[in-house]
Amino acid sequence: MKLLRSDIYENLRMALSTLLANKLRSFLTVFGVVIGVITVMLIASIISGIDVSIKKEVESFGTRSIFLSKYNPGIHIGRLSREERMRKQLTYDDAIALASLPTIEVSVPFLDVSSDFFGKKINVSGNGKTSAGVNLQGTLPEFEKAGTEVISEGRFFSTFENDTNQNVCVIGSKVADDFFRFGSPVDQTIKIGEQEFRVVGVLQKREQFLFSGGSDDQNNAIYLPYNVARKLKPNADDVFIMAVAKPGLMDEAKDQVRDLLRLRRQVPFAAPDNFGLETAESVLDNFRSITAGLAIAMVVISSVGLMVGGIGVMNIMLVSVTERTREIGVRKAIGARRSDIMWQFLIEAATLTGLGGIVGLSIGWLLTLLLRLLLPSYVPLWAPVGGFVASVGIGLIFGLWPAWKAARLDPIESLRYE
Repeated sequence: MKLLRSDIYENLRMALSTLLANKLRSFLTVFGVVIGVITVMLIASIISGIDVSIKKEVESFGTRSIFLSKYNPGIHIGRLSREERMRKQLTYDDAIALASLPTIEVSVPFLDVSSDFFGKKINVSGNGKTSAGVNLQGTLPEFEKAGTEVISEGRFFSTFENDTNQNVCVIGSKVADDFFRFGSPVDQTIKIGEQEFRVVGVLQKREQFLFSGGSDDQNNAIYLPYNVARKLKPNADDVFIMAVAKPGLMDEAKDQVRDLLRLRRQVPFAAPDNFGLETAESVLDNFRSITAGLAIAMVVISSVGLMVGGIGVMNIMLVSVTERTREIGVRKAIGARRSDIMWQFLIEAATLTGLGGIVGLSIGWLLTLLLRLLLPSYVPLWAPVGGFVASVGIGLIFGLWPAWKAARLDPIESLRYE
């Protein structure tokens, strides 16, 4: 065992001395390996970072939440089908009906009034600033019970304020920062369209996926009493429903919600749903089906770089065998076996690509730190481990033929080689 270990150390020492003697050639040889490992690190960090961010954001809406809309769930590419475009909207009455189900704790509608009947964005103004990018949603006071939003200051609007059409609102943290930078926003006035609203509450800041500030930013939102929102946009029908299942009854709740909506929307027994139903789990599943495709693309792209590096390693190792033919003959003449020669060149090839892998991992790690300034990124443990193992494996695979060729050289002919 000690003899075997000393042979490995000796082969490794010889490999390192050979590589250090030809630094530029060694680096150029494994440049493809470096690129391949960097690609693995970057794509793995982006996919993992986005996955963690999406999971946090989706779960912040509650693991017991059921999201209902007119359209089928998932990402839509191209135009919607005619059947989807012709579907009738979900309604306020649908939300109220769902609230009566024994498995549902809360069911609230959301009415999007961010734009007027003609599609023009409604301006929000206050303290000398005007914005058309604020997300305006009409909902019910019961929304507070869903537990997906937390009041950091003030309160949520009441049932009385909704029933009596009072112009009050609850604003997101970004709206508070933009329009009420100095002092508390509570009991201050903000103008929505042509009407003035009194701020009664401010929501706690939410973690935002990717870039913040757009109309999809949950912090850049204003919640109005549902009846008041209908006055802002009388013909609005962009209703979205969120229902919250009682603890431990998620599966039963989904079945009951689906059955009730099919009944209310008069869907024939054998026909598919004419509405979309999603949960936090299904949203994550849909997203991960996309990232699975990206992961395959990562494997293909990085494999190209590793293959290029592997071919370079094979080429340079064949040259090395030719250059060191006499050395091989001398080693054989003093008792080196074929396996000794073969291991010498295999370890040299693996060391070459392994060092390339370490360089790639170092550069990739630095790039992921820079990437965090723009995108959520997180380096999973398997990425650097997998990158290093792949780089060493490439050296062993593509170094096999040169090592075998070196081991098969005739010692007498090798000693005569000039």
